[in-house]
Amino acid sequence: MTNSNEKTSPTETSPSLPSPLQCLTAALISAAFAIGGYYLTSAIFQSFAAKPITSTNPTAINIAAAVRTLVVGVSSLATFVFGFVALGLVALAIQVTIQQLRNRNNSPSDT
Repeated sequence: MTNSNEKTSPTETSPSLPSPLQCLTAALISAAFAIGGYYLTSAIFQSFAAKPITSTNPTAINIAAAVRTLVVGVSSLATFVFGFVALGLVALAIQVTIQQLRNRNNSPSDT
């Protein structure tokens, strides 16, 4: 027994492009995270610079320096990722706008 509501052929849906407004909104959010990450990275760096490592054990000094480098590096990486995502989304908004304008100009008029 087959259900009459079942479709025998799979439906193919083509992915639609986001609107330029959606791209710019997402770019604005990503840029806000990038700016926040920049200030966070700056604060972490200044905090580490103001508090030198006070130890006589070379192993402890090496571990502390590695941890500080790792923390600042991860924070910087997150900042740059959000910044590049924001730039990419702005570029996508421009591309989508150009494609919409081309499609509007190339479509036959019904007059």
